[in-house]
Amino acid sequence: MLRLFPSMISSLMCKPRTFAALTMAVFAFNPVASADDWSAEEQAFIQELEQDYQIPRARTEALLRDASKSQEIIDAITRPWEARPWHEYYTIFLTERRLEAGIEFWNTHEETLNRAAATYGVAPEIIVAIMGVETFYGTIMGRHRVLDALYTLGFHYPPRQTFFRGELRQFIQLSEEENIPANEILGSYAGAMGFGQFISSSYRHYAVDFDGDGVRDLMGNVDDAIGSVANYFAEHRWQAGQPAAVPAWISENTPVAELTSGRGQTLTHTVGELHEQGVHFITALPDSTKARLFAFEEANGNFSYWVGLPNFYAITRYNHSPLYAMAVLQLSKQLREHRK
Repeated sequence: MLRLFPSMISSLMCKPRTFAALTMAVFAFNPVASADDWSAEEQAFIQELEQDYQIPRARTEALLRDASKSQEIIDAITRPWEARPWHEYYTIFLTERRLEAGIEFWNTHEETLNRAAATYGVAPEIIVAIMGVETFYGTIMGRHRVLDALYTLGFHYPPRQTFFRGELRQFIQLSEEENIPANEILGSYAGAMGFGQFISSSYRHYAVDFDGDGVRDLMGNVDDAIGSVANYFAEHRWQAGQPAAVPAWISENTPVAELTSGRGQTLTHTVGELHEQGVHFITALPDSTKARLFAFEEANGNFSYWVGLPNFYAITRYNHSPLYAMAVLQLSKQLREHRK
């Protein structure tokens, strides 16, 4: 786009015909963004949404034109809280203030939480803990426009651009399906939104209308948010009444490094195999149950050990960090014990 500096404008204003002609030329050649204004990747994205998902080209172009790249978002994703050691991480979430607010939230929404537990088999304290860790029970839902976050990470953050570009597509589809103002919704630096911080694909696939008003609203309707968190866990095979993780201690010759290594959060062993390797823990689950040893670094330089079970893995489907899953479990335990 042609940029006119003050000195140029002043000069041209002395020549009305020249200024008028130049002004007409600027607007004639730049009324809206043309194909040449988009990168090859953006053009492919616009075309994909139009051809494969029936999103009008003008709609996608308008949103991309409004989206802004944010260096702050890129900086944030390169230094996530989950990169910290456990003894620094848990102090963010396991506080007296968060516990007290969680008990108040539970008391206020007890009926809905109990209905969600009965419907989906997920205990109230797990749902409350998720909302406590994610948004302090809906009081801190994020300050970045979701549109900006997903555009920035989808087109200007190569390490994960495929994932976030897919989430941007999902967000545009979501905004069409649920009549969500895509230019206004605020969320996290990663584009998560609402009480439970659902990313767009999770919103589309797991959100439920839990109060029966015909709308799935995770930003303003706490009943829908509670039901949707519970549904998310049920869809990821949460096992009602079963533990998620149990404390463990190890024998002198236990191959800790081998047992705690592995790809992602996959449960790499079984209960029986861990027992055979000198990992001691108490569970009534069968020896064939999938399990994995996790080590959490404490402030004194030592490690605490826990055995993650299928429900632990289910929590990591919400956030892939074992630190996150452990914080949720510890907060849920505090909530259950202190709410009497």
